Amino acid sequence: MLIMKRIILSILLSLAVMAAFAKTQLPEQSVVIPGYDEQVARERFLESDLQPLEGIWYYPAEDMTLAIERWQAEPSHKIGYRLLLIASDDLELLPGTVIGYIEESAVDNKFHLWLYSQRNKVTLIGPLECVATLNKECTSLTFDPPHWEVKVRANFTRFLPTIFRAVSVVPTVEEEKLPIGFKKIFPADGNGNKFNKVRYL
Repeated sequence: MLIMKRIILSILLSLAVMAAFAKTQLPEQSVVIPGYDEQVARERFLESDLQPLEGIWYYPAEDMTLAIERWQAEPSHKIGYRLLLIASDDLELLPGTVIGYIEESAVDNKFHLWLYSQRNKVTLIGPLECVATLNKECTSLTFDPPHWEVKVRANFTRFLPTIFRAVSVVPTVEEEKLPIGFKKIFPADGNGNKFNKVRYL
C-alpha cells in the first residue's frame, strides 16, 4: 500500500513538473552565474533603472540572501525575472545559482513564481509554481507554497524545506498560517525608505 502511494505521488510530481516546463519553457535545471556575489548585484542595481521587484532580498525562514533581477532568454519569453542565490547556510550551493524565475500576471502586484524544488547534488531541478504577492511598499514578496492533496499531503523537496515539505498522511484541515516570503534589504536606507527616494526633513 505504501509503495503504491509513493508511485502515485511520484507520477503526480512528474506530471506537475512536465506541465510547468510545457507552460513556461523554464530551464529544467539551475545554472550558476560565475563571479556573482552581493557586491556585483549591488553594482548592477545601482547602474540600472530598477523595477519594483528588483533588488536584494532576505528569506528569514532559511537565512538566505538572494537577488531578483530582470532576465529574458529570448524576445518571445514571458519570464521577466530570475532569482539568484547570494548567500546561504547551505555551503554546497554556489553564489550565483539561479534558484527560480518570476513572470508578471494581469494583476499588478501578483506574479507567477517558480522555485526549484529538488536537488541533484549541487544542481537544482524541478521548478514548481507559486502565486507571489508584492506589497504596496515593494518591500515584501509573499507566497503560498504549492501542495497536492491525494489522501496524503505530498510536498517534495531536498531544497528550501520550509517551503516544500515531505510526504505525510494528514487530515485535510485548513488553518491560518503566516505567509512565507522574502523581505527586501536593498535598495533601501536604514529607515526602510526606497533607494534614491528623496526624503524631506
